[in-house]
Amino acid sequence: MASTTTAQDSLAAQFAEHRSHLIGVAYRLTGTRADAEDAVQESWLRLAGLDDAGRAAIRDLRGWLTTVVGRICLDRLKSAAAQRERYVGNWLPEPVVTPFGRPVSEDPLDVAVRDDGLRMAALVVLDKLTPEQRVAFVLHDAFSVPFAEIADALGVTVEAARQHASRGRKALADADPAPRVPLEDQAKVLEKFVTALQQGDIQAMTELLAPDVVLIGDSNGKGRTARQLIVGADKIARFFLGLTRKYPAGVLTAGTPVLVNGDLGVHLAPQPGRDGLFALDEHVQAMAVRDGKIVAIYDVVNPDKLARITRPGDVPS
Repeated sequence: MASTTTAQDSLAAQFAEHRSHLIGVAYRLTGTRADAEDAVQESWLRLAGLDDAGRAAIRDLRGWLTTVVGRICLDRLKSAAAQRERYVGNWLPEPVVTPFGRPVSEDPLDVAVRDDGLRMAALVVLDKLTPEQRVAFVLHDAFSVPFAEIADALGVTVEAARQHASRGRKALADADPAPRVPLEDQAKVLEKFVTALQQGDIQAMTELLAPDVVLIGDSNGKGRTARQLIVGADKIARFFLGLTRKYPAGVLTAGTPVLVNGDLGVHLAPQPGRDGLFALDEHVQAMAVRDGKIVAIYDVVNPDKLARITRPGDVPS
C-alpha cells in the first residue's frame, strides 16, 4: 500500500511540474478559464488511471499530456460551437485580468497570457477556426507537437492534420492581428482617448482610431454593450459620445487601468443609475494598438465571463 501511495505521489509531483504549461495550452485552445482548468484536471485523471504498463510507455510526459489536453479541448470546442448558436450577440474569450502595477503574479494563467499568442486579438482570430484547425494549429505551431500525435488526437490522417494546421495558419496570417506593443505606448494612446472622450472631442477621438477599427461587445444579452460589430473610426467615436449622454457624468471615464491578457485595458465597476440615466454594468475593456492607433476595442460585459476575474481592489492571496 505504501509503495502504491509513493508512486502516486511521485506521479502527482511530475504532473504538477507541467500544470502551468497545460493551463496555457488549454486556455489558448478554449478561451475560457473554467474549460482550461477542467481539461487539465481531466488530463490528470487520465494519467492517474493508467496502469504501470501504460505509464511506462510514455516517453515524454509533457508531450503526452499536451496531446491529451488537446484531445479533451477538441471535444469542448465542438460542444461550445453548438452552444454559441444560441449566444446573443458576439462572443469574446473570457478575459484574464491582472491588476496593473501590482507585483507579477505566478498564477498559471497570469503567467500564460504574457505569451503574445494569448493576447485578446490573437484569441479572437483563433475562435474563427474550426475546432480541428484550432487544435492542429495550436498544438503544432505553438507547442511543436508532431503531426502524427495531432492526427491521433483528431482521429484523422497525418496529411489531414497537416491541412488543418495549414488552414489555421493561413487564417491567422490573413487576419493579421495586431502584435503586442509596449505598455507605455498603449498607455499613451488610452490616456489620450479617455481625455478626448471626457472633453467630447470627436475629432481627437477619431484621430486615435484606425480607419477600420472594430468594436466588439460581448454580453449574451445580460448587460449593455454593442450587440453588433461597429466598424469605422467615426461610427465608434460617435457611439462612445452617445453613451456619455445615457449614463451619469464621468462613470464611463472613471475606469481603473488593468492588464487584460497582458495588454492594457480598463475595468469599469458597476455604478447605479440616477436622474433617469442608465446604471452601468461591470465592464472589462481591452484594446489592440498598431502604429499609434486603436485598431480594435473588446468590451466584455457578460457577467458569466467576469465572475472569476481579479478586480483592482481584490487583496492578493
